[in-house]
Amino acid sequence: MGFALRWLIAFALLAATFNPTPWNYVQWAQDTYTDRLPLVVLVGLVLLVFYVVYLRATLRSIGGFGMTMVLAITAAGLWVLHDYGLLTLRDTSQMVWLALIALSLVLGIGLSWSHVRRRLSGQSDMDDVGD
Repeated sequence: MGFALRWLIAFALLAATFNPTPWNYVQWAQDTYTDRLPLVVLVGLVLLVFYVVYLRATLRSIGGFGMTMVLAITAAGLWVLHDYGLLTLRDTSQMVWLALIALSLVLGIGLSWSHVRRRLSGQSDMDDVGD
């Protein structure tokens, strides 16, 4: 599974949770929680499991500082695009989509970083083994 697939899954997870269209979990849950509360809770818990997997893997591979650096590099890239007139930030839905892309890049890089490090250094990462 390559980086693109990991990134696309992270993007799909974030976009399924919230996006500027009416097709997202937050909007659906707000609209139907009175009639379908058990289903809303079940879907929310499934999304939470995916978030835990992605966030745990990201924190273990690049850590909080690495997550901050990826976001900073992404933000600087968007700033450059805006500065050269290639990107306008007038539409709030466009800004939400850009935020989803930036956050999914953090999660995708976090999930892929161990594979990149292994290829560059030849060393594999191992989970810490408790006594």
